[in-house]
Amino acid sequence: MTTLYDTLGVQAHATDEEIKRAYRKAAMKWHPDRNHGAEDVARAAFQEIKDAYAILSDAEQRKVYDAVYAEQMRHWEAQRARQQHAQAQRAAAARAADEAAYAEMVSVAIRFADEGHNRDVLFGVLLGRQCEPRRAAQIADSVAALQASRRAAAKAGEAGDASHATDSAHAVDTAKDADMRPEADVFAVKNAARDASAHRGKHANHANHAKQDEPTADAHPAGALGGLWFQFLNSLRF
Repeated sequence: MTTLYDTLGVQAHATDEEIKRAYRKAAMKWHPDRNHGAEDVARAAFQEIKDAYAILSDAEQRKVYDAVYAEQMRHWEAQRARQQHAQAQRAAAARAADEAAYAEMVSVAIRFADEGHNRDVLFGVLLGRQCEPRRAAQIADSVAALQASRRAAAKAGEAGDASHATDSAHAVDTAKDADMRPEADVFAVKNAARDASAHRGKHANHANHAKQDEPTADAHPAGALGGLWFQFLNSLRF
């Protein structure tokens, strides 16, 4: 908003002397006689300079102008604030509508991607729903990349689950072997003891048979001599 002070090129708190010097300088610059070929423009500017100086050089008129100008400024500021607020609301509404439309297009693309369609199909579907081509391409690329990433992660997860199941089964078998080993060791010890006992029994039986097969004389020397003496007496009797 241009003011009379702006026309003369001075500040609103300028002194009377500053206003006078500014008027003389501006008048010389825009005098029609000094602007050949642009007399009409210079004449209009020169008239505005004269009107501004006529008001600002008079103390009473300057006071009234300042009061009126201040009131106008308040109204102008209020009007500008209302305009800015309304513009901000319109911008917010437009942004919200755009975000909603974008979210809807993304949702549509994801639904078709989940059904197994590729990027080109997604792009065509979005164009068919009146989506701007550049945005449709961006959404199609993003959703297709996301879907590929999800599938790769799912495959990696399945492979990890299978490996984990194999490892778990091996761990179970190892645990079973470890649990059965002590029992097998006990059985081995029992079998060894039984074999040793049987061997000792066989050895004892063999020794007993050997003793039974030996002559009585060999077993008891005194008994053997008695037997010989008995035979000698019998021989004498007959």
